Amino acid sequence: MPAQTRPQFVALALFAALAAGCARDDAPASAGGSRDNTLPVYTHTVEAAPLEEVVTATGTVLADEAVQLTSEVAGLVTKVNFDEGTRVSAGDLLFQTNDAELRAELERAKASVSLARIQAERQKKLLNVQGASQEAYDLALNELKVLEADAALIDARLAKTGVKAPFDGRIGLRHISEGAYLSPGSPVATLQKLDTLKIEFSVAERHMDRLRDGAEVEVRVAGVAEPLTATVYAIEPRIDESTRTIRLRARADNPEGRVLPGAFATVRVPLRTIPDALLVPAAAIIPGLNQQTVYVVEDGKAAPRTVQTGVRLDRDVQITSGLKAGDVVITSGQLQVRPGAAVRPANRERKADEQ
Repeated sequence: MPAQTRPQFVALALFAALAAGCARDDAPASAGGSRDNTLPVYTHTVEAAPLEEVVTATGTVLADEAVQLTSEVAGLVTKVNFDEGTRVSAGDLLFQTNDAELRAELERAKASVSLARIQAERQKKLLNVQGASQEAYDLALNELKVLEADAALIDARLAKTGVKAPFDGRIGLRHISEGAYLSPGSPVATLQKLDTLKIEFSVAERHMDRLRDGAEVEVRVAGVAEPLTATVYAIEPRIDESTRTIRLRARADNPEGRVLPGAFATVRVPLRTIPDALLVPAAAIIPGLNQQTVYVVEDGKAAPRTVQTGVRLDRDVQITSGLKAGDVVITSGQLQVRPGAAVRPANRERKADEQ
């Protein structure tokens, strides 16, 4: 063989050997060998189990009763009878404004009433013996009633000079001192009833048909380790037009006063219990334009199923149609799976933080 053709012959021989090797690789497995073309995928077996549908809302803690203490009348503060931050009882006198002038007016009014009563009784006796006319007795009786009304009015004004606790509770910081001039409506202190709390929160209108009085909700407040159990006692009979939500109030015991009004609350509201819900991992669902699909394993092959979804949890989704208990759904590798493709399922145990 000429020297110049020897490199070409070697190149052709190498090309032929490579082609033969590729042909052997692409050829079907013979009786003496085998190939595994199945796609390994993780799966989940669908089971029916009870499911509690829950919605989480945010709310605000309110005192069971709360009031801003003020004075109805103007005057100098003559007495402050409470210590800041302490408990008071209903009817306790909390503070007093100057009432000396009103007390003097009341004494004068009482004296006038006493004299008018004597005059009326005298006229009545004279009328009985025909010593006075009916008109004279009526005038004396009317004068008595007018003076009694004047005395009652002064007594009512006098009562306004002292402010009493309207209910049992804890009083806050005071904004007055003895000797200060107090105008009507000026804030003095707050009074909060804390043995029981109200929690106000809102829920989206789509849950309206599942909200009910008497439902127990779980309330968590920042800074308090243990959650509170509250009972819904009132539902606003209208939907907020701006937020499209319904406002609710629940009441919870607060015996130690550890939770204070104004706190931010996270409320867990149970809506209903589904006794035989079918749940699949959210990763198993393939979203589409007009439908949602999952792949199930049938006779070792992947088969698509169109499904309808219901309640969505953190990692699972309820399937309302398209699957049944016992179906094995593919939870990974869906992008490589094609209808009819051979798959090799493997159950993957969830990590503790995924359960």
